[in-house]
Amino acid sequence: MEQIIYNVTVSIDPAIEQDWVSWMCEVHIPDVMATGCFLEGRMSKMNDEEEGACTYAMTYVAYSQEHLSDYQHNHAARLQVDHKSRYEGRFAAFRSTLNVIQHFPHER
Repeated sequence: MEQIIYNVTVSIDPAIEQDWVSWMCEVHIPDVMATGCFLEGRMSKMNDEEEGACTYAMTYVAYSQEHLSDYQHNHAARLQVDHKSRYEGRFAAFRSTLNVIQHFPHER
């Protein structure tokens, strides 16, 4: 099965970090997952940042390129507007996609 990773990296103003993390976990990420386009999602905080920096990565695994395209064409703009209107001027974001070449599960 072809899987595509959709990664969103966000640097957030430290003054609103806790509010942002709560909103992402309680509202935004569940809304993204509710689109049905992704198998799973993860939120991670970058380690070893400079003091005062707050950078997070939201990593979503799309079922296929078609699912990611559906998300990008039919859902992303609305969800990004919600985020932008809530936190405008207090974050910087960039998005990237990756094709999974091979998956190596841990064997027990």
